[in-house]
Amino acid sequence: MSSPWLDPLWRLLYDTAARAEEILTLNIEDLDLEFRRARVTSKGGAIEYVHWATPTARILPRLLSGRIAGPVFLADRRAPASGSRAPAAADICPVTRRGRLSYPRAEYLFKSASAKLDPHRQGWTLHQLRHSALQHLAQAGRTAPELQAKSRHQHLASLGRYVRLGEETSARITAEADPAQRRRAH
Repeated sequence: MSSPWLDPLWRLLYDTAARAEEILTLNIEDLDLEFRRARVTSKGGAIEYVHWATPTARILPRLLSGRIAGPVFLADRRAPASGSRAPAAADICPVTRRGRLSYPRAEYLFKSASAKLDPHRQGWTLHQLRHSALQHLAQAGRTAPELQAKSRHQHLASLGRYVRLGEETSARITAEADPAQRRRAH
């Protein structure tokens, strides 16, 4: 089943390199569309900002479609009004009456949609969008401190898996730092 909430969710997860839980708990009030950022509560409880690029900036207004409050990402069905499965009032959209999209449901939908692209046919996890974003930034030459700023990892050592760029990077760095090469360039 395809939902209008999914493509923007996946795009936002990739663009921000944020943790899926941070994005799934966003409310419309947390978004700053003008400056392409959102206020999130990080894993440690701190209030931080995540930033997105043009593709997300184009798709978010269509996703919100007149809604000005409540969860950004919604489930496909209306939330139960009462009973043990009824969500908290803050997790229900005041316009559509749909509940907030849960992590397990978002993960299931992403795995299902990505299974045909995955060589193992298992589908990918939402967390892999974060990893992909950081790996692509590292491959594009971003430094570990830049990756740390983007991902909001507490410790630089946590980024080791992203900055292993291989022999080509080592050769380029060596050539750029070579004093003889610098003299020839001028």
